[in-house]
Amino acid sequence: MTTVDPAPASLPAALAEPTVPVRRGWIALLFAANLGVWMAFFTPIQVLLPQQIGQIAPTHKENMLAVVTGFGALAAVIANPLAGALSDRTCLRLGRWAFGRRHVWTLGGALLGALALVLLAQARTVLGVTVGWVAAQVCFNAMLASLTAAVPDRVPVAQRGAVSGWVGIPQTLGLVLGVVLVTVVVTGNAAGYLAVAAAVALLALPFALRTRDDPLPRPHRPALRGLLAGMWVSPRRHPDFGWAWITRFLVQLGNAFGTLYLLYFLTDGVRVADPESGLLVLIVLYTVGLMATAVLAGRLSDRSGRRKVFVIAAGVVMAVAALLLAAAPTWPMAVSAALVLGAGYGVYLSVDAALITQVLPRATDRAKDLGVINIANSAPQVLGPAIAAPIVVHLGGYPTLYAITAVVTLLGSVLVLKIRSVP
Repeated sequence: MTTVDPAPASLPAALAEPTVPVRRGWIALLFAANLGVWMAFFTPIQVLLPQQIGQIAPTHKENMLAVVTGFGALAAVIANPLAGALSDRTCLRLGRWAFGRRHVWTLGGALLGALALVLLAQARTVLGVTVGWVAAQVCFNAMLASLTAAVPDRVPVAQRGAVSGWVGIPQTLGLVLGVVLVTVVVTGNAAGYLAVAAAVALLALPFALRTRDDPLPRPHRPALRGLLAGMWVSPRRHPDFGWAWITRFLVQLGNAFGTLYLLYFLTDGVRVADPESGLLVLIVLYTVGLMATAVLAGRLSDRSGRRKVFVIAAGVVMAVAALLLAAAPTWPMAVSAALVLGAGYGVYLSVDAALITQVLPRATDRAKDLGVINIANSAPQVLGPAIAAPIVVHLGGYPTLYAITAVVTLLGSVLVLKIRSVP
């Protein structure tokens, strides 16, 4: 069984287990901040970076885009847990005023990340784009690390499913709104970067400036010595945390298989007349499905006190969506699968996020440990294309890819049964 350090009443508020339910206003501000950071992540990847690289290196745009996004993903994998660990150790004072350990990272990540996007808009070489995107990834992952820790810091266990549902919605809604922002509201690549920079700053500031952030007294601050060694969480000592990481990785790998090649699937498999517009339709339907189930499933999980049964059900639903695409590569089936996949992922997103907060090893390392979990989110985005490409080209095409997607997703969700400390 996982050993989770207790948080006795003598601990400071920053480390104590929260017991007071958060209010709607707090949830709304956290929702807005997450919406900003996910817009900053996805809008450049989906629209702005491809446009920019296409202008700089039109004959090698696919390879150059892969280089830029690959370095960005590597930066994310390193920056997120490292920033989380530093956040856990932040103890700032100005005279008699003591500042909390999270909001300085949220505020700094948002403002410096917005500046990185402004500079990225001026890049005229592939090297300049790479440096700018890596800088943006570092800043926004620092921001994400602090925002992710807000749930175990402030939200009681009995409310975490619903709150995680609200916090999870921006992951897809940010993509939709970001694409609309840079294609409909503003025109031009540079203007798009500036619009996203303004959006992330404006959406993050209210949460950082208007919500409570308990300071960490110096006697309770983890030592900086051994910081890098402390990034490792032993699955032998904390098996539930290890299984939570594995289940998250497998489900996210399945989600990457199912979504990363949708444009090519629509072009070569379904053969729709306008695959770009078709992809946008599927993204919107996926988002609608997710929004319909995320908060509802989180609330039901909170009321029942059970997490694992919802995670398994979500995996089954997502596997069914993948099998629909494998069995019948048609436009009506793709539309149905998008809704089903979004609905299943909405359940998974809210309930699994709540489950993970209940298996964190130590209250002193919440942000760092959640950063380690976030590696399970980022790594599949890098590994997914490398694994999926040979499957599509040599092992049976898209039917085989989506059949494997179903197997991987189902396996990831069923392995949640290995977690013992959460019902």
